[in-house]
Amino acid sequence: MKTTRITTGTMTRRSVLRGGAAIAGSMMLGAPALANTKPVKLGVLMPFSGGLELFGEQAMQGIEMLVDETNSSGGVLGRQIEIIKADNRTDPKTSVERVQELIRRDQVDAVIGPVTSSARDAMKSSIERGRKPLLYAIDYEGGVCSDYIACYSPLPAHYVDPLIPYLMETVGKKVYLFGADYVWPQKMNEAISKSVAATGGTVVGEEYTPFGVKDFSTTIRKIEESGAEAVVLSLPGADGVTFIKQFTAAGMKNKTRLAFLGFNENYLPGLSAPESEGIIGCSAFIQTLDRPESKDFVARQKARYGDDVVVSNYVDSHYGITKFFLEAMKRADTDETDKIMQALPGNLTIANGEVTMRADDKHVDLNMLIFEARDQKLQMQKYVGKIIAPNQCA
Repeated sequence: MKTTRITTGTMTRRSVLRGGAAIAGSMMLGAPALANTKPVKLGVLMPFSGGLELFGEQAMQGIEMLVDETNSSGGVLGRQIEIIKADNRTDPKTSVERVQELIRRDQVDAVIGPVTSSARDAMKSSIERGRKPLLYAIDYEGGVCSDYIACYSPLPAHYVDPLIPYLMETVGKKVYLFGADYVWPQKMNEAISKSVAATGGTVVGEEYTPFGVKDFSTTIRKIEESGAEAVVLSLPGADGVTFIKQFTAAGMKNKTRLAFLGFNENYLPGLSAPESEGIIGCSAFIQTLDRPESKDFVARQKARYGDDVVVSNYVDSHYGITKFFLEAMKRADTDETDKIMQALPGNLTIANGEVTMRADDKHVDLNMLIFEARDQKLQMQKYVGKIIAPNQCA
């Protein structure tokens, strides 16, 4: 079995009776008895295995909570929402197989996911042929333009525009760029290099590594010899944790500051206090953000998942993109894809203020902030506000 159906929300005796009364009422009025009983189906296509399952689990946290809340308040267009969970195994080929199953067999109303750009790009033609929305909510390198894809994603401008001037002002002007050898770090570093030069800094080294490297001693020696005052790291997952541990053990944190693109609360349990202390990052949301909507969002997550739950920007972004879709469905008053996508642009307040979904490229303008890891928590250092990235269809 490739997919799992999940019905979220608590079905109380009252809600069952209310639903029965609604059906009975529609029968009395002569309306089709089952008109509003067909669920809205959301296909969640994520890596639940294969190495990036943490991202899939965090995405599910946000989606499940929103679906719970929506179902408890009556659903959408009088219909309850059903999640159909599918595992792409962190693999582009499997992603194509699963998205075709979700569209053809499960007849979902939208697909949420995946994580990697390679999987998303592999799925694009299936999404467009099937004329179903793909809701993508992971930071990426930019450039996606489609009538059927909407992105709640920090783009290079969201990170680079606030972070690089901050590093130049507070850390130093000599920067070393180190990332994994794939498109996102390369595109990010291309934008970073331009920003460093524009602010009077110098890129003293740029290097990429394949996934799975266990010994970073050669790279750490190069960084030390370069005289870098800051390292901008774009090495996600376990490899990033391994690098930070070895960087700290080599005594480099006393000489060079680490800025980690994509760093969030999920990394903290894998690092000791000395290893995480002082890491700089940029994000649209952190769990400790002192804003009313942020505190409310975290409180609702804790009420659902327990006090120890990790609430990262991935939880926020997948909650956000799903809410944009469901609100557009309400405004369009239909489950027709083209009309929903036309109704998608607008403003919503999520976990960090008002977010704008743009009509021209169906990407969002996000409120960004700069944080540092302190006492094994992420603490805001500067609230930047809304960053308007370039049109991705231009």
